[in-house]
Amino acid sequence: MLQMRLAAAGRPLEPVQVSPAAPGPGQIRLRVRACGVCRTDLHICDGDLPLPGGPRTPGHEVVGVVEALGPGVTGLAPGQRVGIPWLARTCGHCRYCRAGMENLCDTPEFTGWTVDGGYAEDMIAFAESALPIPDLYGDAEAAPLLCAGLIGYRAWRMACEAAGPDPQNVAALGLYGFGAAAHLLAQLAIARGQRVHAFARSGDEAAMAFARRLGCAWAGGSDEPPPEPLDAAILFAPDGRLVPAALKAVRKGGAVVCGGIHMSDIPAFPYALLWGERKLLSVANLQRRDGREYLPLAAEAGVRPHVTLFPLTEANAALDAVRQGALVGAAVLQP
Repeated sequence: MLQMRLAAAGRPLEPVQVSPAAPGPGQIRLRVRACGVCRTDLHICDGDLPLPGGPRTPGHEVVGVVEALGPGVTGLAPGQRVGIPWLARTCGHCRYCRAGMENLCDTPEFTGWTVDGGYAEDMIAFAESALPIPDLYGDAEAAPLLCAGLIGYRAWRMACEAAGPDPQNVAALGLYGFGAAAHLLAQLAIARGQRVHAFARSGDEAAMAFARRLGCAWAGGSDEPPPEPLDAAILFAPDGRLVPAALKAVRKGGAVVCGGIHMSDIPAFPYALLWGERKLLSVANLQRRDGREYLPLAAEAGVRPHVTLFPLTEANAALDAVRQGALVGAAVLQP
């Protein structure tokens, strides 16, 4: 069984042949059908997020078929197609888990970071994290929904709630960093009647044109002001310099949500940008509830991921394409 293995941060992934493992208590073994390439994978491979323990197999947007059940697993069956997202397991007893905030668990496990992920032909996963995949989506299409889609959904829900109790308070939504997450969220927001303003890297005409094709009301560079005040903005680009720009773009009472797990330092900015009860928030990980809500909602709204396929053995090329911003939409590996 082939895995693409990260031996140490900053090194290319290496192909490794291993024997398929037997699932332990509460675990399942999956035959991987597709695995998305997320920017968080870059942060792990490049060392922005320290690699815990020894070598690791990345990948946390995993679509696969259940091959075997470990002791105590119920509710799943061999042959069933499921998705495995970033949050692999939570403790269930810390103050955050008890309060329904499992995404902030004190001792979590993360797919492709603290436990091996889906850059492989087979993988072991915790059954508690498995999510049903709507039949609308093929394997490669479904993969980006499991992180890019879920984190975008959580950030969007948080932004809408923070901008006011009335959903109509968010009519104009800004998305900074128009990549995998933004192109999925844009489709959902537009389906909900919001005017989406897409901010791409300055000069990235391909991303701007893609945003317009998806129905965004406006697309421009991240250094440009939007044509109207924004009710909320979500940052997917890991560039802290965009935080003051987004705060400047939102109206009084509006919200700016940072959607990434890693971001460069935020520069100093005048208090006037925050004043007026503007809110600056971050999204941390996700909850199983997010997956149960989002996947059917995305299917209902007609969200269609735009993917570029790479063979599993070309995982390094896929990571480089994401690193260079050379893709429109999302990169997906297939064994």
